[in-house]
Amino acid sequence: MPEKFRRKLAGALAVGAAVLLANLAIAGPTAAAAEGTPLNSQMDAPLFYQLLVGEMELNTGQPGVAYQVLLDAARRTGDEALFQRVINIALQARAGDQALIAAKAWRESQPNSAAAHQMVVQLLALLNRPADAVEPLRSLLAITPPAQQAVVLESLPRLFQRAAEPKRVLAALEPILNTATQQAETKLAAKMVLARLSFAAGDSQSALVLAQEIEAFAPESDEAMQLALELLPQQAEAEALITRRLQSKPDNLGLCLAYGRALARAQRPAEAAREFRAITLASPNTSSAWFALGTLELELRHAEAADAALREYLKQLDNSTSAQANTRSDGEDEGEQQTNNEARQQTWLLLAQAAELRGDLNAAQAWLLKVDSPQRQLEAQFRRASLMARQGKLAEARKLLQTLPETSPEELRSKLLAESQLLRDAQDWQAAHQVLAKANERLPNDPDLIYEQAMMAEKLDRLDEMEILLRRVIAIKPDHHHAYNALGYSLAERNLRLDEAKALITKALSFVPSEPFILDSLGWVEYRLGNNAEALRLLGQSYAARPDAEIAAHLGEVLWISGHRTQAQRIWGEGLTRDPKNEALRETMHRLKAQP
Repeated sequence: MPEKFRRKLAGALAVGAAVLLANLAIAGPTAAAAEGTPLNSQMDAPLFYQLLVGEMELNTGQPGVAYQVLLDAARRTGDEALFQRVINIALQARAGDQALIAAKAWRESQPNSAAAHQMVVQLLALLNRPADAVEPLRSLLAITPPAQQAVVLESLPRLFQRAAEPKRVLAALEPILNTATQQAETKLAAKMVLARLSFAAGDSQSALVLAQEIEAFAPESDEAMQLALELLPQQAEAEALITRRLQSKPDNLGLCLAYGRALARAQRPAEAAREFRAITLASPNTSSAWFALGTLELELRHAEAADAALREYLKQLDNSTSAQANTRSDGEDEGEQQTNNEARQQTWLLLAQAAELRGDLNAAQAWLLKVDSPQRQLEAQFRRASLMARQGKLAEARKLLQTLPETSPEELRSKLLAESQLLRDAQDWQAAHQVLAKANERLPNDPDLIYEQAMMAEKLDRLDEMEILLRRVIAIKPDHHHAYNALGYSLAERNLRLDEAKALITKALSFVPSEPFILDSLGWVEYRLGNNAEALRLLGQSYAARPDAEIAAHLGEVLWISGHRTQAQRIWGEGLTRDPKNEALRETMHRLKAQP
């Protein structure tokens, strides 16, 4: 026998023996063994040979043949481990339909096997066939003890989380879940799953109603709070569930932190900062709250507050690192050390931004010099270029950016966006437009680059070009809410096609409900349409969520025109405090002859 074949046969025999032992372990003792007679394998010679051939075919690169041989063996024996082996072979070969055939054969062979039913449901979810999963899911629930049925239901959102058409998933599974809501053991789980599937299908209103029902049914559970946090950006009423729970349990630190993060995700930085500020007062050793507060204060352009919060976070991070170093042995927890170092590098970059914001360029440079992480070097260089530009060295700053590596499209994209931002800050709209036009030649059909070029076209008063570019962005990415908003706001600002402007802004808001800048645009178009009361409502809501200087300009103007001049002066004064050089705010006050 040739040596090569001898080695291959030996390997196959070893695998066959492993399968044999696995089958023996799973099959359990026979009646004879229970009576004390020796345990013998139920595997006869033909079956052993069949398993051996199947494993040899797999080892020689013939998974299709191995699948057929072993599936036949599994059908003849009804062995669950062997069915699982066949399914794995099909999945490894990316043959989902064949895996499903094997799973169905397993279910037919072992109709009371929960594992077989579960496998069929999982594979149907993987193959994006939710309607076909209904019958095996019903069967699985039927053979599952009532106390364990909730676990089966709770697995459904995860199984179908990558479904291409979430509405089809909801439509297919809703009848089963509605039935489950009528049973005490599964009521809570079924409502939770229905809510999650509704949310995934875009029906946030139904998800909200279900969250309210869950909260009423189980007021001490966390399920309603988890849903409310996810729904908060789309459904304002979801917030009442959270605030009501916090009123009854103000010391629930986990929920406080989650609420603050949800507000931040909903683009409500002022309110998010308020929550994290309260957490730092109630629990000053919660380092993550200090970091979140620092980033939010920076976003709100509160340089001193951001600096103080970030320094406190850095202090707690250093204390934590020192304490850990004293309690662990050498070489232990290297991953944790790396995580702490990465957090430190990120904090230095944010502290540099805070220093730059308050005009202390030397302090900003000192923080940047600390950054030595290769992963953060590109960002550090961007910040250095920004400092150089602020010192009047725009040409040198651009050269610094241009010499940075561009080993990937993402690096190239970041470089070009950073250079255009430098030019925007310097109000060199023409040069920024040129950089972005070249960027779009090198990286065509990038919606964000096209969007930025459109914004520069607007600055140059090239309105036709701006509109063409923004509509191109929408064609490439139909959910690009910034493009809808920018086009609608530009029309409203120029008092053109106001009905169309409102429709565009409303469309943008449908993607990100309650987003402050889009609410500002909608308030502005209402003002242009003469609906001052509605404009004040929307602009007030926008400014409360994000007290930005440009929003202050709009809100102040509507207040001024509506006769509330003292209030307008106060809003403008707050805006100037945050951003003394804001062009839109100063132009508004000058046009209305209002004293700063």
